[in-house]
Amino acid sequence: MSLVWISVLLSSGCSESILIEAESFDYQGGWLIDPQFVEQMGSPYLMAHGMGKPVKNAQTSFTVSKKGSYHIWARTINWAPGPWEAPGQFRIKIGSSLLPNRLGNQAGWNWEYAGELTLSSGEFILELVDLSGFNGRCDAIWVSQKETSPPSEPNNLADWRTKQLNRPSAPNKTEQFDLVIIGGGIAGCAAAIAGAEHGLNVALIHDRPVLGGNASSEIRVHTLGIYGKFERILKMLDTKHYPNGDPLAGIDEIKRHSSIEAYENIHLFLNWRAYAANTNRNTINSVDARHTATGEELRFTAPYFVDCTGDAWIGYWAGAEYFYGRESADTYNEAWDEFGEIWSPDLADNGVMGASVLWRTALSEQVSHFPEVPWAMDVADGYSAKKGTWNWELISYDLHQVDDGEAIRDHMFKAIYGSFYNQKQRQGNENLKLEWMSYLLGKRESRRLVGDHIYTFNDARENREFSDSVVVEIREVDVHYPQNLLNDNKPDFLTDAMFYHAGRYYIPYRSLYSKDINNLFMAGRCFSCSHIGLGGPRVMRTTGQMGAAVGIAASLCLKYNSSPRSIYTDHLPEFWELILKQE
Repeated sequence: MSLVWISVLLSSGCSESILIEAESFDYQGGWLIDPQFVEQMGSPYLMAHGMGKPVKNAQTSFTVSKKGSYHIWARTINWAPGPWEAPGQFRIKIGSSLLPNRLGNQAGWNWEYAGELTLSSGEFILELVDLSGFNGRCDAIWVSQKETSPPSEPNNLADWRTKQLNRPSAPNKTEQFDLVIIGGGIAGCAAAIAGAEHGLNVALIHDRPVLGGNASSEIRVHTLGIYGKFERILKMLDTKHYPNGDPLAGIDEIKRHSSIEAYENIHLFLNWRAYAANTNRNTINSVDARHTATGEELRFTAPYFVDCTGDAWIGYWAGAEYFYGRESADTYNEAWDEFGEIWSPDLADNGVMGASVLWRTALSEQVSHFPEVPWAMDVADGYSAKKGTWNWELISYDLHQVDDGEAIRDHMFKAIYGSFYNQKQRQGNENLKLEWMSYLLGKRESRRLVGDHIYTFNDARENREFSDSVVVEIREVDVHYPQNLLNDNKPDFLTDAMFYHAGRYYIPYRSLYSKDINNLFMAGRCFSCSHIGLGGPRVMRTTGQMGAAVGIAASLCLKYNSSPRSIYTDHLPEFWELILKQE
């Protein structure tokens, strides 16, 4: 057990309290670590993602030094509150004692009381006992001789947590690299390979156990787009065109990991989530990251950084300018030299393309039972389905893709569970089982960082070539919208797409670095573009081209001790020479 995550507090020699972070459990059982919403709720947490079947107990140990009566709380949430029994309930077991109270009943993240237990001094086994398999959540356990629970207000909780865990004000250990890439999707992996092949010592930081982002075995979206000038690199990383949600994603994942691990100068940090970008005078000096299970912290220093997080976290923390939402139809920007774009609203708003949660079913050899899900019917209503593909996507102009990510994902959980339950009620579906469902959001759009060029739909429509056109694509521009905008009878979790066939279009290098953070590149869906401009090049082979381009650019930056911008202004011929050698 990591001592970082166990806090024992003796107050005046009289009382003892122990904080146990759930994600640090010695044995997770069937519970999964979910770090997607750390910035909103304060920590990774364990989730019982059993798709309707209770999962194996998560288990850890803790030591009591003072015999006495202890009160036990868990920080948890009822993720589907309403006039029904909460779906994600669980209980806590200590030793052979199952504490009396069911947990996971309050709306919003709160400390819920599990019960009181007399403990002697010594080591105890603590277990989380899932009662339903429907995504119960546990963030932390508080075992205390005091009768009061810890604070719940986010800021107070964060300060309290830091004190209990004795966290330093900054990581105690620093790692130095030539290039630090945050985000291990296709764009981040391509940037790592290109940088490494050009002599850079690269750190690739990723908050999941597997690489690939939306293409990973955890989300299972096949890669689209063309290879441009980077076919060799991208073929090490991409997928075949299997159906979305197919387990064959795992085969290409093996290829992807083997490709990255073949480079001695790529240092892979899996299950590390960045939480700060330390900046001075518009230059990032370092990025801090924390291991999602052990809580260990590292500081990564480098002369150059690449934001491949999708949500533009590094640029956001560094204070870079960014866009979010849809520009209005009459938007004018001197950098664009255009009025507005097609499909734009009259007034700018916070609408962005949504996030999908993929799922699939299978036929078993015997009858497969699935419990009633009354808490899902406020979303699913009467809709029924056997699988969910790309258009299972929540686009809500009231919910923010970053700030409200957990609510969006939980809405999709309800849609899936309810729709599958409705399908099960149809004759002939007795053997149909829910085989797999992602618990990770497959996002399309959120923050978009601003570069020296803001790529727009008009660039695609006009097939504009630039002196620095390092990315090329022929895929049609497609932008999603909710089906219920046009048909009130459609559920809110299904979308459709508007298509525009633009032919061959190009993205300039100037859209791949921040205009106001001196040493920050970006590759992926957070590159510099308008909302409609993102519609074409947001797919993974295209964003992989972006990654490969900035990996090469970073090598020239290090060679000349210069900024990303200077590659365009001072070294463009040499940059092109290196890119053309990729073909």
